Amino acid sequence: MNTTHPNLKPGLLTAIAVMTLTSGIINLFWGFVASATALGTIVGVVCLPITILPTILGVFEIIYAAKLLSAQPQPVQPSPSIAIFEILTFLMGNVFSVVAGILSLIFYNDLTVKEYFAGINGSYVTPPAAPQPTAPRLESPAMPAEPVRPEPDILEEPAREKHTRKVAGKK
Repeated sequence: MNTTHPNLKPGLLTAIAVMTLTSGIINLFWGFVASATALGTIVGVVCLPITILPTILGVFEIIYAAKLLSAQPQPVQPSPSIAIFEILTFLMGNVFSVVAGILSLIFYNDLTVKEYFAGINGSYVTPPAAPQPTAPRLESPAMPAEPVRPEPDILEEPAREKHTRKVAGKK
């Protein structure tokens, strides 16, 4: 698939957008239900800030998915932070968002998705170059790599005669 044209979206990008949109709707619903349940008890009122978090994430997911699904491509970056927050919704018991977050992180690393994001943002991704094999150095036997220098003969110093010290006061 040629992704140089901005209107041709890779299938994985559409999958990311649909999963993010669905996860956003589920998180909105999940947050509203959790907040309404929490308002029913006095302890729940104290826990209300925690129950609102899926609702906030759901709003961000829907906005991001709308940008990805729009007919007119908008400059938008991959959002691994939204995917990570989707994974963290396992604390609230939302299994679908966890799966959507994991798959989004995997799909963001696909080359066609990276190229699409680079194309709509005006920068281009160069594919990673394969390491170039290095040819072994061939040395001809007639010409050594380094000149061989003869080692100089090391002369040992002659053994010195041992002198004993005379102790003062003794003869």
